[in-house]
Amino acid sequence: MTPVSIDLNADLGEGFGRWRLTDDEQLLSVVTSANVACGFHAGDAATMRRVCALAAERGVRIGAQVSYRDLAGFGRRSMDVPADELAAEVAYQIGALEVFARAAGARVSYVKPHGALYNRVVHDEEQAQAVVDGVLLAGERLPLLGLPGSRLHERAESAGLPVVTEAFGDRAYTAAGTLVPRREEGSVITDPAAVVERSVSLARSGVVTSRCGRSIAVRARSLCLHGDTPGAVELARRVRARLEDAGVRVEAFA
Repeated sequence: MTPVSIDLNADLGEGFGRWRLTDDEQLLSVVTSANVACGFHAGDAATMRRVCALAAERGVRIGAQVSYRDLAGFGRRSMDVPADELAAEVAYQIGALEVFARAAGARVSYVKPHGALYNRVVHDEEQAQAVVDGVLLAGERLPLLGLPGSRLHERAESAGLPVVTEAFGDRAYTAAGTLVPRREEGSVITDPAAVVERSVSLARSGVVTSRCGRSIAVRARSLCLHGDTPGAVELARRVRARLEDAGVRVEAFA
């Protein structure tokens, strides 16, 4: 039997100035890939530099978590940004993070959209193409992390960019395999035991139970552990320990 492997990623650097949302140092001892906020929904220069240095020390891959320019809304408000402007802003965010990654002796290894942009590019071909164009504009053929079957992945593959499929143990799924919007009740799974078991099921069999109770296929190479939920560090540790106990090899995709 082919060994099962999974990458564990988390959204990190989600602070601004003196305010910090995520326990970056502790989460970097658990995850294999770090989605670093690039200043548009959270993060600032000092935070980006600090997280890149910590990630490099631990051998954790650094990813640019790009978003709409929406500090006030934490990047969770959908915006109608012209395609050329969005492409430029995506490239800008990648370039900013690359400076700090290189200073730490590493590189930006992949790109992941955040929040409203992440959900928008599942269905919106124009916005998806703009994100792809932004990655190309940044000058590196970086992998794009996102939902299986998304328009983002379709456009990335057409442009010759690698894609990496992602799943969420702590988010509710629709019967179509998309995420239940956060504004809806029950969109986030809060029971730690349920999150752990859903994570193992996703990693080992690529199956998760949707909100309507139907089992759906979600084949993913990376599993997201949200760092902004209560008890995030302990939950991440439990997920990783349970995966390893179940015979799943935890390793970065990049």
